[in-house]
Amino acid sequence: MKLPSFFRRSPPRVFVVGLDCAAPELVFGHWRSDLPNLSRLITGGLWGELESCIPAITVPAWSSMLSSHDPGVLGIYGFRNRADTSYGHMTTANATHVTKKRVWDYLTEAGKRSIIIGVPQTFPVKPLNGCLISDFLTPGQHSPFAYPPQLKDQVLRIAPDYAFDVKEFRTDDKDWLLRQIYAMTEARCRVVDALLTSERWDFFMVMEIGVDRIHHGFWHYHDLRHFRYQPGNPYERAIHDYYVYLDARIGEWLKMIPEDAIVLVVSDHGAKRMDGGICLNEWLWREGYLALKEAPPPGQIVTLEKLIEQGAVDWSRTRAWGSGGYYGRVFLNVQGREPEGVISPNEYEAVRDALAERLAAIPDHHGKAIGTRTFKPQEIYQQVNGVAPDLIVYFGDLFWRSVGSLGHDGIYTFDNDTGPDDCNHAQHGLFIWCDPRRPGGGRKVEGAQLMDIAPTVLRALGLPVPAPMQGRTLA
Repeated sequence: MKLPSFFRRSPPRVFVVGLDCAAPELVFGHWRSDLPNLSRLITGGLWGELESCIPAITVPAWSSMLSSHDPGVLGIYGFRNRADTSYGHMTTANATHVTKKRVWDYLTEAGKRSIIIGVPQTFPVKPLNGCLISDFLTPGQHSPFAYPPQLKDQVLRIAPDYAFDVKEFRTDDKDWLLRQIYAMTEARCRVVDALLTSERWDFFMVMEIGVDRIHHGFWHYHDLRHFRYQPGNPYERAIHDYYVYLDARIGEWLKMIPEDAIVLVVSDHGAKRMDGGICLNEWLWREGYLALKEAPPPGQIVTLEKLIEQGAVDWSRTRAWGSGGYYGRVFLNVQGREPEGVISPNEYEAVRDALAERLAAIPDHHGKAIGTRTFKPQEIYQQVNGVAPDLIVYFGDLFWRSVGSLGHDGIYTFDNDTGPDDCNHAQHGLFIWCDPRRPGGGRKVEGAQLMDIAPTVLRALGLPVPAPMQGRTLA
């Protein structure tokens, strides 16, 4: 006797499309009618903004999402982290720095098979039950970027031009940049197509970095509120058209996966215009927190890292120094912690509070308040592992960038010191969860957070949610 279909359901499977930096206001609002496949998933599932971690940056956000642990527990506070409490020893946070289990680690233990492509902090590769192609931190095709190792040859047969990132995405050559982003994404899609049809999987995840790169390269061309926006410019639809292209690709994958597979589309953070940069170390130097043996030559931009290497910092008189990026990190020079610490432990909190207040009070170049937010790691993380910054700074609530170099004419700059870039990260990304077995009816979910994703996936695949996970299930 043939059983009814509801008795013959296959085991659940989850297909994830990660879009680094995808902006909820574009997908859910401005361009929804131009994105039919994403719109269909929204209509049939659960969706909403997804609050990122602090800091809202690719590393550590994806690892926080997929482990359900905050950056303090992970001990990862950005792409580069202090290796110890010395002044110049920094390390890049690759896969070896992720010591907490991520979704596929739990699935491997449960005998379930995963296909992982491009997920940040997967290089160097580690074994799993399934296949893995590493992320944008991979040095290049010469590296052992795949597991099992023979998968590398298969990838290069399918896509000889396979690229992990557009390394020089901060460029004025926008035509070149567009070509590189599309070529990278197209090659990755060909590999996804091949593995979707040739490999068995319970969990399949691809993460595309191209969304982040096109935002950083083209944001001011489409954002009417950006001070550099010019109507009718030739790149006004560049970001829009790339979203449309990705939507079409997602539509093709939806036809290839089982009809009852759960689909998750997710981003680690959003995007917003960049109004300018606050020169953090310039300000610390001018305000007497950072002491140099000689003043930087006027008009000669130099990184603090270079000055540290040259022995140009007078640590005996330095109370604080900082790091640039989409957000600011400030480190205090503490007695008994740093080699030449000058701040006694007894005055540490008072100095930190005063500095946080002063940083938050920095106005814009017109003297107007910009709404800077400062965070103490001990107040926002469950634990503080590794060498954390003493303060994390969101200048202008991320409408302003933290610029780490010195030698500027003042503390404000409107040209990024690492190359053209007029987009910053926003605190909220997005998620769409569509489970054909449990239709969501297009319900918007409020209050979702990055760490909710891992427990939601594990539960959907029939696994218990480990007690140490910090997130909650969304479905």
